Amino acid sequence: MANTDIGIDLGTANIVMTMGSKGVVLSEPSVIAYNTRTERILAVGKDAYDMIGKNPDYIAVARPISDGVISDDDLAHSMIREFILKVTGHQLVKPRIVICVPSFITDVESRAVVEAAGSAGSRQVYLIQEPIAAMIGAGVNITKARGHMIVDIGGGTTDVAIVSMNGVVTSHSIRIAGNRIDRSIIKYIQNKYKLLIGERTAERVKIELCNLYDPSDETTMTVKGRSLLKGLPAQIQFSEAELFEAIEDDTFAIMEAIRKVLEDAPPELVGDIYDNGLLLTGGGALLGGLTQLIKRTLGINCNIAKDAINCVAKGTGMAFDKTTTLLDGFECAPIHKYR
Repeated sequence: MANTDIGIDLGTANIVMTMGSKGVVLSEPSVIAYNTRTERILAVGKDAYDMIGKNPDYIAVARPISDGVISDDDLAHSMIREFILKVTGHQLVKPRIVICVPSFITDVESRAVVEAAGSAGSRQVYLIQEPIAAMIGAGVNITKARGHMIVDIGGGTTDVAIVSMNGVVTSHSIRIAGNRIDRSIIKYIQNKYKLLIGERTAERVKIELCNLYDPSDETTMTVKGRSLLKGLPAQIQFSEAELFEAIEDDTFAIMEAIRKVLEDAPPELVGDIYDNGLLLTGGGALLGGLTQLIKRTLGINCNIAKDAINCVAKGTGMAFDKTTTLLDGFECAPIHKYR
């Protein structure tokens, strides 16, 4: 892999970039802020994320990637270009870029991703599916005739796949993941306590309070927001059990996605997965009690990948060394095809 080659995990919540032998060189929120009057880009990444909920009317803060795919072409192009310039500077050699995409991506969505990378100055763009990238990044040997199961829970999508002999045997994706869980928390607190909270507060509650295996009424945290009844600042005590109730439907939708992939898989591979266990990657893998809940619900051992959040990005960068061996889920996407 050349030192100028860039791997991008284009996530709904975060963008993680690797560069050559340097490993992960950037990990920031997929957020962009711009001035609506002048249309000038003000900030991207963490600087833009810090503006969410605190910006005046003439400054718009947007997430141009929704459910794992580009929802606003112009903003996505600008955001990706800014991130690439941040890690490369203004170098003369145009990089090769490999971008990680959900396994269910359509041709139209692929085109938007390739054009975004092309507009940022890439000489060649490759696309790789999330499950394949996650497996490679986790250090799993996928070359042998042995089944491995991956569950990648990101910000916008959950990708479940069984991989064997360098290819995807069966897979399933659902648009239920970290952001959807945050919205469920906001809705629950709004309905039960008539308290309006922002997405950053909901994310903090999810990270600090989540216990999916054995939630308790006694473990609580203070949640602050605006009372819908009085319009004034207010706070409540929110418990683990209430959080579980808020996100129960989303959690079990992920369980059903795992069950569906197992039902569609050949019996021999299911036997391998029973022995190997299931591998969790992505930020959602860190939800408290998730591994125990999967084992109790589905009867499968479950492991969290080392460096679960950056796992997909690392695998994306490492894919350049496997261009001749990967049978499925990795393709070269000529930029000229979309011009």
